[in-house]
Amino acid sequence: MRTPTALRRSLLAVALGCALAGCSALPVELGAASSPGREAAAPAAPAKQASVLSGRAKADGRTLVVKIDNTAAARPQAGLEDADVVYVEPVEGGLTRLAAVFSTKLPRVVGPVRSARISDVELFAQYGRPAFAYSGAQKKFLPTLRSASLALVSADDDPSLYYRRSSRPAPYNLFANARTLLAAADGATKASDIGFRFGKPPVGGARARSVRATWRAASTGFTWSAKTKRWLATTDGTPAVSAAGARLGATTVLVQYVDETDSVYVDKNGSVTPYAHTVGRGSGLLLRGGKAWKAEWSRSSAASGTRWTVGGETARFAAGQVWVLLVDKDRPLRLG
Repeated sequence: MRTPTALRRSLLAVALGCALAGCSALPVELGAASSPGREAAAPAAPAKQASVLSGRAKADGRTLVVKIDNTAAARPQAGLEDADVVYVEPVEGGLTRLAAVFSTKLPRVVGPVRSARISDVELFAQYGRPAFAYSGAQKKFLPTLRSASLALVSADDDPSLYYRRSSRPAPYNLFANARTLLAAADGATKASDIGFRFGKPPVGGARARSVRATWRAASTGFTWSAKTKRWLATTDGTPAVSAAGARLGATTVLVQYVDETDSVYVDKNGSVTPYAHTVGRGSGLLLRGGKAWKAEWSRSSAASGTRWTVGGETARFAAGQVWVLLVDKDRPLRLG
């Protein structure tokens, strides 16, 4: 057990890193995290890192992005455990939505599938021309979405690609087979170089037990598990488990501080759709192997990948699933 002095030093190191990364506050949360659901054994290190998205040994195929609801009514979600990358994006009302990126593995069931947002157009332009699965979009936004670098496979355009589960209420009951969606996506390509690099961790780093990012009405957290060598995910304080019963988690977590502004779009309830700006540069955090590093990200254009650095050097991630949290640079972050 660490002494009080050692504990204070550890927390101070993490707090300093976050403060330098642009956090407006750093409340610290300690205490054991519950972890129901299956915890798979830690995966063996791949002999060759072929995937540009996750560093996995399996080569990337064509890329599929699926918009997935992240509210309590949508959980447990299906297929997230097979994603190479999972983005947590801000949406109306201070809530969040997930965008799951599949390339090395395509789940038989994915969902519940929900609507697209303006942030998706800029964010996924760096992937080249991925298949993009969604259900619904604001009428005013549709021309922009249809002109984007996305191979659209919408439930509105082709409802035969999707099905509804009677066990769930609408609109949280729309699911699909990822392979079916990708097969229907004309012109979908393999991922471009999105800027991710995999390999040995940066030098230094502060030991971190947990991280918790917040939006106005939602939170996503991760707790380091030495047993599984993953950051185990929580959503709104509840351990995240897939519909198949697998405990969700990541080998690498990226907190990307972004400028979040109001877009020109308003939903049916009168709430303004936020725009998370992912072109430009900013600060962030890299978490892998039970440690946290102050990081910087930069992206010169929508077609360019996002470069991550630590101390001016290219940051390398742990091979496996990557979660990227798009957090307003003015929101507090909690590390433990």
